[in-house]
Amino acid sequence: MKLFFREHLLLIFVQLIQFSVLFLIFWLDGYHHTSVFLYAIFVGLFFLTGYLFYHYISRRWFYKRLEIGIFAPEEALEKTGTSPPAMALDALLKSQYQLYMTALQQAQKRQEDHLEFMDRWVHQMKTPLSVIELTAQNLDEPDSSNIREETERMRHSLNTVLYNARLRTIEQDFQIKPVVLSKTVQAVNAENKRFYIRNRVYPRFHEQRPGIMVETDEKWLFFILGQLVQNAVKYSSGKSSSIDITLYESNGAAILEVKDQGIGIPLEDQRRVFHKFFTGSNGRKYRESTGMGLYLVNEVCHYLGHKLELESKVGEGSIFRIVFSPSQNLTPM
Repeated sequence: MKLFFREHLLLIFVQLIQFSVLFLIFWLDGYHHTSVFLYAIFVGLFFLTGYLFYHYISRRWFYKRLEIGIFAPEEALEKTGTSPPAMALDALLKSQYQLYMTALQQAQKRQEDHLEFMDRWVHQMKTPLSVIELTAQNLDEPDSSNIREETERMRHSLNTVLYNARLRTIEQDFQIKPVVLSKTVQAVNAENKRFYIRNRVYPRFHEQRPGIMVETDEKWLFFILGQLVQNAVKYSSGKSSSIDITLYESNGAAILEVKDQGIGIPLEDQRRVFHKFFTGSNGRKYRESTGMGLYLVNEVCHYLGHKLELESKVGEGSIFRIVFSPSQNLTPM
């Protein structure tokens, strides 16, 4: 209704000016019968009102659709009415919808091609890294350890790139199944064995009871825990010789906790550590930080339906908790 009046406000204003001018012309010409003037104005307003009423009734769905707007692409294909403006609007929206869907399909195709390229590129890069590692075994120390250290860093960076690319299509990459959390912890520790030794920081695993099982994606959970463990070790190196990985249950939920006694995270950085590319004051000290690890961890936890908690104090260390909802816990309480 408001849009209709705004469109016809000028017409109403012009008509009122026209009535006033005609009244003034006849009045100045000596015709002073006001009753006739009022009758003429009434007739004119009657026809103007009738026209506006018919115009609004015949096109009310047209104005209503313009005022409400479109909240889903498919709504663009809905019919507005049979009036010429409504049919023209329907044709315009249909063409815009077709252009939008074409552009969307092209963007999805480019995204899929990019993901496939990144996947193949990362796997191709892993092959020469493995060859370098095998070659390094035949070298004398410390050259052998130094080369393997650098190849591990490259492998970790490649995995981060790969998981970041896969995050765009994570909904299609889920394989939810029962997972024994202790086995995932053991697999992560085995994967990072040389990383522990090189930094002289070792994991201590505490389990409230064996066999705690949840429903999750094993591959993505392995990535999440690996990122948390590597961060804990990196920021504990030179300050503490151990990190604690604890698995327990609380209020019907399974909780996987990674605790370190490292440098901690400043309070002003804690709200932003899960933002993309945010490195904070600690990242400026450790230049290897990309600001992507915790961002990916937080995003994946969100998609998996897990809650990620953080507690930290500067100089005392940090605690990251992965809280699995009670509905995901498959073990009896």
